[in-house]
Amino acid sequence: MQKLVTGIDIGGTNVSYGLVTQDGAVKLKESFPIKEFKEVSHFVDYLSQRIIHSVDGLKDYQLEGIGIGAPNGNYYNGTIEFAPNLPWKGVIPLAELLSKKTNLPAKLTNDANAATVGEMIYGNAKGLKDFVMITLGTGLGSGFVANGKLILGHDGFAGELGHAIFDPNGRQCNCGRKGCLETYASASGIVRTVKEMLTSSGKPSSLRNLSTEEISSEKIYRAAIENDPLALEAFDYTGYVLGIMLANAVTITSPEAIFLFGGLANAGDLIFKPVKKYMEEYLLPIFKNKIELKPSALPENDAAILGAAALFWETKH
Repeated sequence: MQKLVTGIDIGGTNVSYGLVTQDGAVKLKESFPIKEFKEVSHFVDYLSQRIIHSVDGLKDYQLEGIGIGAPNGNYYNGTIEFAPNLPWKGVIPLAELLSKKTNLPAKLTNDANAATVGEMIYGNAKGLKDFVMITLGTGLGSGFVANGKLILGHDGFAGELGHAIFDPNGRQCNCGRKGCLETYASASGIVRTVKEMLTSSGKPSSLRNLSTEEISSEKIYRAAIENDPLALEAFDYTGYVLGIMLANAVTITSPEAIFLFGGLANAGDLIFKPVKKYMEEYLLPIFKNKIELKPSALPENDAAILGAAALFWETKH
């Protein structure tokens, strides 16, 4: 009888879940919209039924437990705490609720930490004891591993590099403060950069043909691969900001490697080259040329599910 874990990725729009073997094979994957579940109890009932039904359809497999990646997830308490993009407010004891409903142990952490554990178990960080994972999506998530362990802090919320401040007088962040890294180095951040450059710079750009609402990170990428000067400058500036902040992060945990994952990381050299250049430029001399900057090896479509499942496997003992 082969053992499985349910990996659950809770996002602001959809919930994805999959049944994952210990060696990282995703046996089944499904998703559904989250907005219709105004009450968390209805959500837990529905998700539990789907999980149990999914396992019933597989022969010779035994479900061991549940791993959950969620925004504002607290590993210590198994809670989602004051997540702004979810339909439920306050502190939600989701791990406990799902565990009671399914009679299975459940582990929960924030989505970036789940991806970090996924990279450690199934990705390019196999065998590494000290590394940093940066997820470049709509915002910027991060996870830090030191001495082979995920850094969680005393309250479960350590490793929030996206909310380290780059410029205290800078861009307004959804967290209520100004100048957080994720307002610059993320898919939404590069869009803000381009919009600012379009008004402050006279550089020619095909992006000038778009309305403000039409500008997206995908369109900026397409312009950049066509050597659009303004788009290239936007990638360089994004790399500059991220490179400085990674140089700061290195001084704290001295990682062997830093992995970039997510939409913006898919731009390849357009983002990796400037990040590496500026990171090296601002590193303390004792750290120069020691840290590898690498893409994640997690398949993007399965990464969040693999990460959530890996969380359970990794913390089972």
